[in-house]
Amino acid sequence: MKISNPVLPGFNADPSMIRVGDTYYIATSTFDWWPGVRLHESKDMVHWNLLPGPLNRVSQLDMRGNPSGGGIWAPDLSYADGKFWLIYTDVKIVNGAFKDCTNYLVTAEDIHGPWSEPVRVNGVGFDASLFHDDDGRKYLVQQTWDFREYRHPFNGITLTEFDTETMHLKPETARIIWHGTDVKLVEGPHLYKINGWYYLFCAEGGTQYEHQESVARSRTLDALSFEVSPHDPFISNFDTPDTYLQKQGHGALVNTPGGEWYYASLCGRPWRHETEPAHGVRGWCTLGRETSIQKVEWDEDGWPYVVGGHGGQRYVEAPKDAIETEAPVDHSQHDEFESDELDINWNTLRVPFTEAMGRVSGGSLTLRGQGSLSNLFELSLIGRRWQAFDFDAETKVTFSPDNYMQMAGLTNFYNHLCWSWAFVTWDEKRGKRVIEVAQNDFDTYTSFLKDKAIEVPDDVEGVWLRTKVRTSTYTYEYSFDGEIWHEIQVTLDAAVLSDDHVARRYGGFFTGAFVGLAAVDLAGYGKEAVFGYFDYQER
Repeated sequence: MKISNPVLPGFNADPSMIRVGDTYYIATSTFDWWPGVRLHESKDMVHWNLLPGPLNRVSQLDMRGNPSGGGIWAPDLSYADGKFWLIYTDVKIVNGAFKDCTNYLVTAEDIHGPWSEPVRVNGVGFDASLFHDDDGRKYLVQQTWDFREYRHPFNGITLTEFDTETMHLKPETARIIWHGTDVKLVEGPHLYKINGWYYLFCAEGGTQYEHQESVARSRTLDALSFEVSPHDPFISNFDTPDTYLQKQGHGALVNTPGGEWYYASLCGRPWRHETEPAHGVRGWCTLGRETSIQKVEWDEDGWPYVVGGHGGQRYVEAPKDAIETEAPVDHSQHDEFESDELDINWNTLRVPFTEAMGRVSGGSLTLRGQGSLSNLFELSLIGRRWQAFDFDAETKVTFSPDNYMQMAGLTNFYNHLCWSWAFVTWDEKRGKRVIEVAQNDFDTYTSFLKDKAIEVPDDVEGVWLRTKVRTSTYTYEYSFDGEIWHEIQVTLDAAVLSDDHVARRYGGFFTGAFVGLAAVDLAGYGKEAVFGYFDYQER
């Protein structure tokens, strides 16, 4: 078998990979999407299955009002003392000098849960991980954030001992163990003890095309005792602009039962418009930051390196002792909403799906109109990741608006600043329901059809809506019978829904595009929309 990268396509960033027995687990960031932290499992590193989110209660994670791109940054999954340990950060500010983050710890005996109530750890910096030393001691390892305008904000890696009896840190033990290289922006630390050496793996260079992973080591955990690897960078695509995978860096190391080593890293797969030069524009990552896995070997001096070079490979030899794992061939999804709970592929923003948003059961999803798609507090939207460059997604919505402030339909969504949708609303001039297509691109909102909005016949109860995403562009279609489809003559640039577009003007550019269902009632009457099904098919 061969690992085909990315192994977790679509927004699955900052992988923390571990092995327990013959099973591998990966935890990835979810930012402002709910539930918090995404978990996958595999026995072969090739095929991965999605597990329930561990942070599924507001008592564990309260993100109401969090900025887009805030929330869960770089969770760390580990296993020791017969249980799983999960460290996660909730970031409350993404722009400006401050980050205002809090690190929490939860545990579980079973990866499927239940997970404990959280222990508040500290707020020194984000990207915290828990290191279990072989002498029984535990340490929190984390990026250190310096808000002072006359200092670099990334102020090294802080190590603090964690007391398992009190379940609190020992602040008096805190020390900076490494300041990183001249690339700067050192973050995402993971610490390992191998053959008497402490190896510190850290991301540097930011999380765009300059991103990389560096490795340092020390015989002790003393302050500033780590020396950088002669193979630095360990992994990077800054100087490999033509490779299939880009942005590789932040990740985690794991060994197999047979003694092989692998490294799970975030990555991106950019595309370019036909008019854009190959090296002048790195491209647009509409699928967000994904997860790749590379093979690792060690030189005669005990330094790790990526097999095939630090640019990484698209196809990688699977572990020799891999146990073949059954998993879906692709990530297509068909949902008839028969269950009284949302399918595991669905996500909401900041808060769980509750009666305030709507209800699901008996073959339909009902969404209760709340705020606009730019609302950070009250939003009735469920979404699933784009996990392929080309796909079709469709639904049927039954909606009877009374005014233009009431809208419901199908959305392609990045964050509160960048999104579009095709929706049913009310045209007061015609006294009719109509279908409109609109886009929000930062501070510019555009209604494309206006007085040419498509009238919905009075005898039509439900309206079918479909989107066709084709890498660089996407369109919307409608039908009044579910059989004959009509393309709406609006072609949208998919780049608007990419990390790279959002990063130009906003600090929270860490997720990826979603497709989903939404209902809005700005009039405040909670007008409900009923969705009969949802279908997502990768092409």
